[in-house]
Amino acid sequence: MAIPKSRLGRGLGALIASGTTAAPKIESRAGSPSPGGGPEAPGFQEIPVHLVEPSPFQPRKDINSAQLSELAESIRAEGLLQPIVVRKVGGRFQLIAGERRWRAFQQLKLKSIPARVLEASDASSATLTLIENLQREGLNPIEEAYGYASLIRDFDLTQEQTSERVGKGRATVANSLRLLSLDAEIQGFLAKGLLSVGHAKVLLGVEEAAQRTILARRVIEQGLSVRVLEKLAQGHPAARTGRGAGRAVPLSEAAAVTDLAKRLTTHLGARVSVHHSPKRGRIVIEYAGNDDLQRILEKIGMQS
Repeated sequence: MAIPKSRLGRGLGALIASGTTAAPKIESRAGSPSPGGGPEAPGFQEIPVHLVEPSPFQPRKDINSAQLSELAESIRAEGLLQPIVVRKVGGRFQLIAGERRWRAFQQLKLKSIPARVLEASDASSATLTLIENLQREGLNPIEEAYGYASLIRDFDLTQEQTSERVGKGRATVANSLRLLSLDAEIQGFLAKGLLSVGHAKVLLGVEEAAQRTILARRVIEQGLSVRVLEKLAQGHPAARTGRGAGRAVPLSEAAAVTDLAKRLTTHLGARVSVHHSPKRGRIVIEYAGNDDLQRILEKIGMQS
């Protein structure tokens, strides 16, 4: 299984001057969990669900419907463990953190949701939204890159200022932004998990766009490792003759592998990538922390 990302140097709570975003479980007076009702936790208030709107700075483009349904069922059974974070914009509330929780409340047709209301500028809101996603939501590499690009473009920040705001190294931000110079098709492969960032770094060193695309497709079709791709990009004889790369996987088989990865992702509610070749392969299941790992283990029947 893939090792989860390390926590950022500055957490979301560290950027909110009044304290942590974590909150105790909201429960009813009888002591049983309540998705939206019961006494409010200190520093939080109940706000109407219909007055909440998404953040215009949200870097995540897609929300997994299966994961959203699981979250809704968890909230129905156990209550909301962490209220959303919003800011007041006119007569409405704009999300800073917690879009999936808000959408789960919509799915459950609940009228109000526990929230923390902050005063935040556009730049602060965009930064906090990106950090929330980087820490908790597992953005794909392209979404992450566009998040950094948005901070730089929309708020006139340098790469160094952006790295300081999100608690990432400058080199990490710079390398992420380089992914946006790749062709749209290759960016799509990265976003879907068909290519790794390691593969992308090799492709960035290939000057001809057509050759980059050919190599990217070959990686997917044959399940090539980064090392083999490096040899191909450099015109290494062993790579050209196919030694170490294995027999080419037919396109129909590659399509079946892609479909399998999608079905596993839906079933487990976690991003799954399948790297396949005729003689060997591996399945990588990504998870976000111990609780998510426990959930996945239960899903595949490894925990009773």
